[in-house]
Amino acid sequence: MAWQIDPVHTHIQFSARHMMISRVRGEFERFSGTVNLDEEHPERTTISVQIEAASINTRNADRDNHLKSPDFLNAAQYPYLTFQSTRVERTGEHTARLYGDLTIRDVTRPVALDVAFVGKARSPWGTVSLGFSGQTTINRKDWGLTWNQALETGGVLVGEEITVDVDLELVEVPEKQAVA
Repeated sequence: MAWQIDPVHTHIQFSARHMMISRVRGEFERFSGTVNLDEEHPERTTISVQIEAASINTRNADRDNHLKSPDFLNAAQYPYLTFQSTRVERTGEHTARLYGDLTIRDVTRPVALDVAFVGKARSPWGTVSLGFSGQTTINRKDWGLTWNQALETGGVLVGEEITVDVDLELVEVPEKQAVA
């Protein structure tokens, strides 16, 4: 069955070490995607997500502009980050490992997210929604995001490991709309 990502109730967030002592957190504000979910056989599920690189928001305009620059995402040349699932492996009654290809700056690498099914609900307006949460950690250098500055106290300005957290709400696509 086809499901659409509800962008109002979905969050794609990340964090990275700053100066080796704290975490900078941010999110992407614009994205879209579809999920073909087989509730009887979740391992047959497919997911496709497209994230607008320029929608990055860390609550600091100077940092956001630097992250959009060629030093990092190069949003002008590579406007989207994409994720395409390759397989789903059930790890428990309500958990799974989602494998897929993450593309950043035209570099595609495999990633795995640990995913949990949070629940299913019907809204007061009659729509059906599903909730999932997922997390992974990637090394930004694997995608060519190598910019950094050495600190005189030792270490670097930006950590290599990026933690990605996703809170995903899906809305059922009516059957007649899914067929069209």
